[in-house]
Amino acid sequence: MGKGVSGLEYVLDAARYPVQRVCVVHGDELFLRRRSIALLRQQVLGADEGSFSFASFDGQRAQWADVLEELETAPMFGPARLVVVEDADQFVARYRTELEEYVARPSRTAVLVLDLQTFSAATRLYKAVAEKGLLIACKVESEAELRKWLIDWARHIHRLSLSHEAAETLLEMVEPELGLLDQELAKLALMAKTKTDITPELVGQLVSGGRAKTAFQMIELALDGNVREALVQLDRLLALGEQPIGVLAQISYVLRKYALATRIYLQAEAAGRRPDLGWVVDQAGLVNYREKDARQKAERRLRRLGRHRGLKLYEWLLQADLDLKGASSLQPRWILERLLVQVAAPAEAVIRR
Repeated sequence: MGKGVSGLEYVLDAARYPVQRVCVVHGDELFLRRRSIALLRQQVLGADEGSFSFASFDGQRAQWADVLEELETAPMFGPARLVVVEDADQFVARYRTELEEYVARPSRTAVLVLDLQTFSAATRLYKAVAEKGLLIACKVESEAELRKWLIDWARHIHRLSLSHEAAETLLEMVEPELGLLDQELAKLALMAKTKTDITPELVGQLVSGGRAKTAFQMIELALDGNVREALVQLDRLLALGEQPIGVLAQISYVLRKYALATRIYLQAEAAGRRPDLGWVVDQAGLVNYREKDARQKAERRLRRLGRHRGLKLYEWLLQADLDLKGASSLQPRWILERLLVQVAAPAEAVIRR
């Protein structure tokens, strides 16, 4: 029988959860998904992660016949092959029937891992994997759950003794994104004179979360249409020494979720449904549970962004990234200012409830 497990628990002690022939890693928390896939690879292929028995596919372009061929290929070394389909949402949408049949009769010498942002529990495929495979849900349900995980993660991975109060301080300073929190814990592990008692005062001195909060506030101001204040925040970040490419990374983290929300909405609309915006923002991981009225704010920003500009977000982010890396002669500040203006401009076609 298969099992379901929280990604927060899995990354702390993967050995407790036996690998199944089909594993689905799903959720909006990218850090947990990437970490879970890395641990699955270690469990299947061993410490050296035997590359001869590993194959990875891009879910946006992968064909089922190619994936199946890898699954049916005998492992060159070791007892099993590992086949990972990354960003597999479109892959699952295209080959749902084939995957349902495969889960019923999986290869005995291969493990299939699907990496998904969303995975509906109402589908036959979900129920089949829940029965026979391993489901790893990579999301955070509450602030209390995140705080507990943060303390456990600091102890197990970074060898830090993080008090309840210190964890609270860290969460107040840094956005509740696990990758950012892990980076700050790594800094604490390097900079703290003693790892046995990390106090709130020490967190306040060593953590650079103020810049991270400023960056998130900046992009939220742009999404609200307040481009003037967003540019003021950008000036503050650059004056504090933040690198433009780092600012873009934090902007991208937020805007990619809005781009995903736009796609989820339009896909549901194309299927003849009128999805509730609250459901859409939840599916895209836009709800910041530390912020009051977070869902309503995300819905308002998504409506203001509009479907046309929501679909353009990936293009804008890619262009900004290329320009910062030398494709443009513009100053880095101007490249970031242009992106903020694009985001803040009035919507041409508003997504309505």
